[in-house]
Amino acid sequence: MKVWDATPIETDHSAGVALKYTSPAGEGCTQSMPSTPPCTTGYPGTLTTEVDYTLDTHNRLRIHYTATTDAPTVVNLTNHAYWNLAGEGSGTIYDHQLKINADRYTPDDPTLIPTGAIDPVAGTPFDFRTFHAIGERIRGNDPQLVIGRGYDHNWVLNAPSGNTGLVKAAVLRDPSSGRELKISTSEPGIQFYSGNFLDGTLYGTSDRQYRQGDGLALETQHFPDSPNQPNFPSTVLRPGEKFDSTTIYQFETANK
Repeated sequence: MKVWDATPIETDHSAGVALKYTSPAGEGCTQSMPSTPPCTTGYPGTLTTEVDYTLDTHNRLRIHYTATTDAPTVVNLTNHAYWNLAGEGSGTIYDHQLKINADRYTPDDPTLIPTGAIDPVAGTPFDFRTFHAIGERIRGNDPQLVIGRGYDHNWVLNAPSGNTGLVKAAVLRDPSSGRELKISTSEPGIQFYSGNFLDGTLYGTSDRQYRQGDGLALETQHFPDSPNQPNFPSTVLRPGEKFDSTTIYQFETANK
């Protein structure tokens, strides 16, 4: 765990916080014994990072990431918030309906690491190009769902060639409450995790246990394992370059 420096953000139409952290070269070393030789497995380069969280008057939560480095290093920043639009501690998200703007996804190996393949979603339980209830196909016999005990995969977002702006990534809605979450991003992928490994050891603000499927994550990011997959978009940041990524979560209701 790292403590970041925090500074308030206030404008006429939004408010939030700017979080800043400088990661020194070599941080992330897995060295276990102080007497062993100097660690060479940590992240190279000093990485200076800022993440701005702002909420505006249109119910949009904007997350803006920037980072620079003084040596080539791997950077893939995201947010792992859990969502349950029915309310905290209200039960599973299996009745939530999800739509993902993606024709393809990256299947996983038995350790939940992408194989390097980029497969079409058509004809599979990974086809969320139209709305589907999350629980509709999650307990089928698809080998990928068996590996992950549900959904824990990266979708390759559809984006126009040469696009440098935000693209629509996903829409999540809860039929019982009418609440809806729309996600747009500058990132090429989105990881959908259906809370498969929640085991009752975590408790929420209502003091209820979180069990399998009680929340989900929709993480906008570059594809997992990109440094080891040459056909994936690169996650290497070099000196003189700037990592710059934006994701917007917009909240609405069906009766708006």
